[in-house]
Amino acid sequence: MRLRNIPGAEEALREYPTFVDNPVSYRGKWSERFGNDRPIHVEIGCGKGRFINTLAEKHPDINFIAVELKAEVILRAAQRTEKRAIPNLAFVQYNAAMLTDLFVPGEVSRIYLNFSDPWPKKRHAKRRLTHANFLMAYKQVLKPYGEIHLKTDNEKLFEFSLNQFSDQRFQLRHITFDLHNSPFAADNVMTEYEERFSSRGQRIYRTEAIFLPE
Repeated sequence: MRLRNIPGAEEALREYPTFVDNPVSYRGKWSERFGNDRPIHVEIGCGKGRFINTLAEKHPDINFIAVELKAEVILRAAQRTEKRAIPNLAFVQYNAAMLTDLFVPGEVSRIYLNFSDPWPKKRHAKRRLTHANFLMAYKQVLKPYGEIHLKTDNEKLFEFSLNQFSDQRFQLRHITFDLHNSPFAADNVMTEYEERFSSRGQRIYRTEAIFLPE
């Protein structure tokens, strides 16, 4: 998603209770940030925030963290909270390539990858969030049998991702090449992007990958 540069976005974020400044300081201590030991679910790339905000409202028994590199994107997502303190939701500005800076091994129960940039050119494959390099980092922070939930509208990225998951010995389940016409549609929480494209008849691809400890 492309957003125009918003001057002062980083400063504006500090006005939102859901924004976490200096998130590295909570590595291994997110239970202190949330005040409980409930499971942690992480969305990498939060878009306009509909997905993560909806999940936080529906599941107060789970702690949700959105990790996004661009301050402008996080600001748009945080604005949905209307500056309310939501106890089980946090927004973090950080590079997902360095996820191990934010979490210790086993600290995360689930990772969401929603409509990530497909980086279609082969020379950019390592930038895809399901490339082996990223998957190895995810395995370092996931609990044993933790999950990665992937959704995309890009068939080639989906096929690439299935192969990468398999190569990294994730167990795949609930694979669908047409999410909105599948048994998994009932519990699906849509992103803004997903709603727009599915309304045009675009197929949505989805799977879950389970981290199997060695």
